[in-house]
Amino acid sequence: MGGKNKQRTKGNVRPSSSGRAAEVLAREGGVIPGFVGFDATVTSELSYVPAVHGAEEIDNLVDADFRLVLRKLSKRDNVTRLKAVQDFGAMCQEREAEDVKGVLPYWPRIYCKISVDYDRRIREATQIAFEQLVLKVRRNLAPFLKSLMGHWILSQCDTYTPAASAAWRAFEAAFSPTKQPEALSFCKDEILNVLQDILLKETANTLSDPQAVTEEEREAKYVRMLTSSLLGVKRLLSLLPQADRTALETKLADLISSGKFWKYSKHKTPQVRGAFFELVCALCELTPALAQAEAARLCPAVLLNIDDADPLVLAPVWEAVLHVVSTIPDCWTHVNAKKGFLPKLWTLLKDGGKGLAKALHPNLMPLLSKLPEHITDPQIDFLNTFFTSLLNGLSSERAASSLSESAVIVTSAVECLRYCILQNAQEDEHKKNLVTMLISQQLLPLLETALASPSLQKGPLFLLVTEMLVSWEKRAGLHGIIESHDNSDVFKELVTDFWEGLALLFVRYVDSEETSPGAFEGMATLLQVMRHPEKMCRKQTQKKKSVKICFSSSEEEDKTVEGDDSEGSVKTGPAHCSDKSCEPLQTQYFEDVVCQLAQLCLVHVNEKHSERHLVFLSRLLRSFHTPKVFTTLLELDKQKVQDDNETKHSVNIKNPAMHFLLERVVVWLSEEGRADTEHLVEMVFSSLQCCSQQETTRILNNITMMNLPWGITLQFIQRACADSETLKDCNEWLKGSVLGDTLLGLTEELCNVQPTPSNTSPSSHSWTLISLVLSQHHNNVPLIGEVYMEKILERLHNTLSETKSLSDAGNMEPLISFVCDVASTFFSSVQDCLLLESAEELLFTVFKLTAQDQTHTHLSDSSVAKLKKVCVAGVQSLVQFSKHEIRENGFLRSAILWVKNQLLTVNLDNKSLQVLIVAMQGLVEAMIIDSNQDTALFIQIFNLLSPSENDWTRIRQALPPQWVKLPLLSGHLRAICEKPSVDMWKFRGLTKLPAHLCVCALLGKVAKSLNQSGKENLSFPTLQPAAAELLYALQWCKEVEYSPAIVTVYHSLLVEYGLLEGLNCMIPGNEMLQTLYHRSIEEGGLWSLVLENYILIGNIATNQSSLLKKLYNTAECLFPLSDAKLSTLQVITQYMTIEDRDSLVALATAGLISWQESRLADVSGCMAVLLYCLKAQTPVDNEIVLQILDILMQWRNCKEDWFLFHSEFSKVSSEELNLTVEIMRFLSWVVAHFPSVLKGSQWDFILCSMLAWLEAASENVAHLWNPWVQLFVCENAVLIVKLNQFFTSPPPGIETELPKELTNEWTDFFVDGLYSLLLPLPTKITDSFPEPEDSVFPLQVFQSIGEALTFVPLKQLTDNSLQPRFIADQKTNLPENLQTLLNTLCPLLLFKARPLQITVYYLLDKIMPNLPECDGEGDNSKADDGKDEPCLSPPASLMAILSACEDLCENILTGVQVGEFAVVQPLSVEYSCILGYLLAWKLLLTFFRSAPSHLRAHYAQFLKQSSSLSKLLWHLFKLMPESPVYPGGSGGETREARTFFTESLSLAVDKSHISEWELPHLACNVYYSTLQDLPAMVRLWWNSQEKRVSAAVEKFTIKYVSPVLSAQEISSVHSSTQLFDNMTVKARSAAREVIATYSVDDICIELVIQLPQNYPLGSITVESGKRVGVSVQQWRNWMLQLSTYLTHQNGSIMEGLALWKNNVDKRFEGIEDCMICFSVIHGSNYSLPKKACRTCKKKFHSACLYKWFTSSNKSTCPLCRETFF
Repeated sequence: MGGKNKQRTKGNVRPSSSGRAAEVLAREGGVIPGFVGFDATVTSELSYVPAVHGAEEIDNLVDADFRLVLRKLSKRDNVTRLKAVQDFGAMCQEREAEDVKGVLPYWPRIYCKISVDYDRRIREATQIAFEQLVLKVRRNLAPFLKSLMGHWILSQCDTYTPAASAAWRAFEAAFSPTKQPEALSFCKDEILNVLQDILLKETANTLSDPQAVTEEEREAKYVRMLTSSLLGVKRLLSLLPQADRTALETKLADLISSGKFWKYSKHKTPQVRGAFFELVCALCELTPALAQAEAARLCPAVLLNIDDADPLVLAPVWEAVLHVVSTIPDCWTHVNAKKGFLPKLWTLLKDGGKGLAKALHPNLMPLLSKLPEHITDPQIDFLNTFFTSLLNGLSSERAASSLSESAVIVTSAVECLRYCILQNAQEDEHKKNLVTMLISQQLLPLLETALASPSLQKGPLFLLVTEMLVSWEKRAGLHGIIESHDNSDVFKELVTDFWEGLALLFVRYVDSEETSPGAFEGMATLLQVMRHPEKMCRKQTQKKKSVKICFSSSEEEDKTVEGDDSEGSVKTGPAHCSDKSCEPLQTQYFEDVVCQLAQLCLVHVNEKHSERHLVFLSRLLRSFHTPKVFTTLLELDKQKVQDDNETKHSVNIKNPAMHFLLERVVVWLSEEGRADTEHLVEMVFSSLQCCSQQETTRILNNITMMNLPWGITLQFIQRACADSETLKDCNEWLKGSVLGDTLLGLTEELCNVQPTPSNTSPSSHSWTLISLVLSQHHNNVPLIGEVYMEKILERLHNTLSETKSLSDAGNMEPLISFVCDVASTFFSSVQDCLLLESAEELLFTVFKLTAQDQTHTHLSDSSVAKLKKVCVAGVQSLVQFSKHEIRENGFLRSAILWVKNQLLTVNLDNKSLQVLIVAMQGLVEAMIIDSNQDTALFIQIFNLLSPSENDWTRIRQALPPQWVKLPLLSGHLRAICEKPSVDMWKFRGLTKLPAHLCVCALLGKVAKSLNQSGKENLSFPTLQPAAAELLYALQWCKEVEYSPAIVTVYHSLLVEYGLLEGLNCMIPGNEMLQTLYHRSIEEGGLWSLVLENYILIGNIATNQSSLLKKLYNTAECLFPLSDAKLSTLQVITQYMTIEDRDSLVALATAGLISWQESRLADVSGCMAVLLYCLKAQTPVDNEIVLQILDILMQWRNCKEDWFLFHSEFSKVSSEELNLTVEIMRFLSWVVAHFPSVLKGSQWDFILCSMLAWLEAASENVAHLWNPWVQLFVCENAVLIVKLNQFFTSPPPGIETELPKELTNEWTDFFVDGLYSLLLPLPTKITDSFPEPEDSVFPLQVFQSIGEALTFVPLKQLTDNSLQPRFIADQKTNLPENLQTLLNTLCPLLLFKARPLQITVYYLLDKIMPNLPECDGEGDNSKADDGKDEPCLSPPASLMAILSACEDLCENILTGVQVGEFAVVQPLSVEYSCILGYLLAWKLLLTFFRSAPSHLRAHYAQFLKQSSSLSKLLWHLFKLMPESPVYPGGSGGETREARTFFTESLSLAVDKSHISEWELPHLACNVYYSTLQDLPAMVRLWWNSQEKRVSAAVEKFTIKYVSPVLSAQEISSVHSSTQLFDNMTVKARSAAREVIATYSVDDICIELVIQLPQNYPLGSITVESGKRVGVSVQQWRNWMLQLSTYLTHQNGSIMEGLALWKNNVDKRFEGIEDCMICFSVIHGSNYSLPKKACRTCKKKFHSACLYKWFTSSNKSTCPLCRETFF
């Protein structure tokens, strides 16, 4: 009907044929018959799962959601099944119990399938879901229990632990612990059937479908189920009661009797083998009768597999071994032990258990106890082989590399030895020989091995041997404990033999010259453990818990291990270290051995001066400081000096330890050149253990007076403080005068160190020693006597106090470091430190060192850090005990006054200021830590720090005055200056900060610290002035534009301190506003700007306008005017009410009307007030404006000197200049706002005044250093701009109201006069001020006149009256006027003043389109002389600038790769250079764009030869950002982002803030213009670049430029007004195509021009459209020509089409093609074929012939091959 892949029709709900058949069966039979189906398990009964009822009945029984989930469980996808199981569990938890019960009939079959799934996640999720099901249905699960329980037990033994745990949790949830055995008993037959079938019947292919499951998955599932089944049988047996186990033995016998079952012991998978042996253990333990019945197969399976070294198998095997030998008495009859068992055991032991010692070796001793005699005979050989193999395992690779492995082997070996010796410690001669062999051949060699092995020394060996010896001594009755032991004599001999052997071993090692230090360390460690086993015992208990065999009392008494209970012989648990096992040895042999070794060591020390033996002797005495040992050592000495007289120390000395110290140890200490004395110090304190306190003091005093090195004294004190007992014994010595005087002498020596070349500094031990005795306290009691401690501190303090300038004394770093340590300890630990008179002076000296820059103190960073810590500790201590007050001559007052003096008198730089602030802040914060402090102390501190009012005025007036310039020229401030001079306005390189700035920064930071301390209402009289002065300092920094660099750093410091807005948060706003207003009214100047800034930041004009009104009350209160009031009025006029502003206008007008009775300053002030009101948009009547104009015209007649028309500005005051500026501003305002009321005479007055002022400015260029002169020129330029704007675009309807001849007079007279003066002005200024970096350079003047110059008409540029300027050898076709203009202006493109550069650019950009026509006139004179393509240079002046800029840019951008973005700092030298370079290129591209096609080719050839364009492109790709996104967003709702290529470039002359993106935007603009105007040359450059560069260029161009440029090209075709005869042009925007159709008579040609994606880098493709009446060859030629034109000509598509049409027209006119390029018009120089061959008469292009001759190296005709003449 259609095959299996046929799509089922949508909406077809008819069931399949099989579904319909089942439905018919249900209808006819009523019940669906039970179809036989495979279950997950195969039982011995009917192996089918009963089929459920029909689909309809299932729908009724099962909830719809459950039905959907159950269907998903049968899917093949793992993820689907996993999600379905998780959903099923969640539904069981959430749904009602009745809904869940409906699933129960179907759950067993599903569970049996998915509980053994391949995916372990599904198995785990199944058990979790089963738990939820069980919790919901509870007892209702019972009818289905038998069908579930088999797989449930199987799941509890899952090899995936989380799944097994989840199954067990479900089982516990279903049955309580008491009900679990009943449930298993109920289902035991079914469980065993399931497990038995898997073990005996199933295979990998029957458990899984071979067609659907891979072989690996089938095998993995089979192995997993085998393992689970074996463990399941074990679990079943362990959980069943004994009666049920007996009842199950019949079925178990069937399983065990199967040969397949026993094959699992040899299964290839370790998991299966391990599970098998675990089951064997359970059989032996729980069903011993079955195990006995199958002994013939069970014993070989277990005992012959002991060498199975797999980690999963070895532990179960050995557990089975112990169970077998305990359960089956005749087990050894079924195996050949000597051939099959023992060889494998020896091999396993020699290999150290093959890395599994932890699992193997704890079983060895129980095994030994169960081995029968016929296996161990002969016993000596057996035990010898056993222990030899066992100890050989220590040298195995695993044991040698693992401490834990070797520890287990050692533990097992010693315990086995201990057991064997206990078993054989009898009077029998054979037994004695056996024990002797074990000690001499096994135990002692093991100890000897340990002497050479550090790992064995660190292990439990020594402790185990000690415990064994203690047990022997107890059995021998050597501990005084009465025990009934028949063989105590045997153990006495045993102990004697051991010590004799050990003594011989030790003596041999000690007496040998070749013994290593490690062996000595091993012997000392063994003896120390034997002496103090409890210490080693504690260490062992702290380590990882390990298995340990413990002897029970029955073992010790009966010396046999009962075999009835296999667990009785093996006790596992933590290492047992009871008090009994850790008892020390009591035998005399022990001490005798020690005495023998000590004597031997002393002999070697005396005779051979052996340092190793001396160290070993020290180790011995540390553990054995007994009188006998010291007596033995003295006896050896007496033998040597028996003929000599007794020494002086031996007269009354009875204590052998003291005698030994004075005779021997002291001598050794005094030996010169001894490097290590620690062991000797330890020997002294070991000997002192046997001395009384008086003897201890005597000996230590004696040693102290021996002038030993200070390092030894330090060791003695450190050792004395090691523990409380020793410290108690040495207390008299530590407090005594001997040690105190010695330490005081050391302090004198340290403090008197002179850093001369001949004198070396004392060792570091000296510093450490003094620090130790001062800092070490026990129970708050000093280590040494308090008298000596005070003397030492006083000496140190005097040293630091006398050294006022440590840098003068040379390298005092060690002394400073030492004093810091001592002082820090002193301040932090001694509570009554103020009792010392010099304490505050010491702290003051430390504070001054921390508060000065390191360049002055020459201290290292570490020393400064230490001094700061000392200072903090001292301040905290002082404040804590100073009763919260500043004493007259105390530390706090001295420190604060010193800081204040530093600020006011010392010139600080930023670094010094920062150090001082940090020190002062640390001082304040140290006091803030004491939370109980009140505000009184803080107010005292701030008051002491604050300058007086006179000091504030003095340091404020000392601020440099250059701040005036910026607000004056920007119109924000009106100011006057008495006698300005050039030097006054020059910013000399500030290297130090003015005192005012320093004071403000420190006070601000201190106030911030106090405010952060939680003192919310902290306000006091000195805080408000300080806050105002801080605002003043911030405003000063702003007005000097954060220049020079030191001011920039200072400002960043204030930002870091959070002082950018002053202390406004600490002072109420109305109080601060009032303070600033009064300062402004009284002093004016910068205070007015501070007031304005405060009003703006606080938004006071909007939120609290009434506050401002309260300040000035009425407008009349501000009159009479003063300079300060004028400055204040300039700020607040804009915030006044309209009524107040009207009052001000009236008052100012009245003042102007009465000008004859007023001073110049009053008149100027009235003009200023009037302008303030006008600027605030105060409405003024026309009559007032005309009246003021009349007054100005009266001044023109009566007070002409007020206008400064013909004045020399060097003699003019700033007040006079201010008046003229106010007049200019008023006239500019009238022209802009009231031009209609002006009459002819008033226009004449304005225009003539403007010209006269400009002439005055031109004559006084040299005085532009004066800011008021600059203001004069700037305001005149503003007036010029207003006039230009008015006459260029007058307001609508104004022409009728103007005088008739006004416009003509402006155009014919005033414009000529204006620009004849204005055009030369930039050159004059640059000649007078050649250094743009100079602080007096008039940059604002350039901004103003630049804006005025942008209005210059083209006629004034071409007919300029500039001074002629020509350059020798300069080739040019330009008229003299134009050449002069270029030579004058082009160099200014490189002048480092951005306004001037932009101005020059705009001027030159106006004349660039007119320059190519000058070259066009002389183009015909170029003869076709056969040379290469002709080239023509653009204007030489411009090319000279480009040439100079190229080299500069190359140097600037060196090191930047193409594609990387070079960030250029705005307004830097590099910025100006690159800006000039890019502007020159913009001019050149404008010039190129304006040239006709034939000239454009010549210019392009010049650029190609000079490589200028190549350099430009290299530079552009270093200046354009990688992502040229336009700042300010992605373009709103438009789909494409705004970039520098989509947004127009703005180059404003008067741009006050230069954007960091101006240069990158300009670079992108130049690149866009280059691609637009020179596409062929850019394409040629791109093709010549290496792959990396070309790829980067193409990627950038495709992403950002090509879409914009392609769209513009298509748009230009659409909007083109160019018409062609016989040709129509259309464009398709979406396809980036242009279609040209050419028709002549019957000929019709259609060409399709396709723009590439990477246009214009890629070539434009030309495809053929319609072709009628043209031959194929001609058609191809024309297509090739058009493609060539579009590829190689630098122009637009329309220009290329025009060139191609011209070529085709010539062809139809009869002009033949050039037979080289097959074109009539040349592709680059647009010439016709003119060079004819005399033979064949064919004509060629000159350029084509030149290329032909040079490439072929022949001078023959390309066609006829005759010589071409």
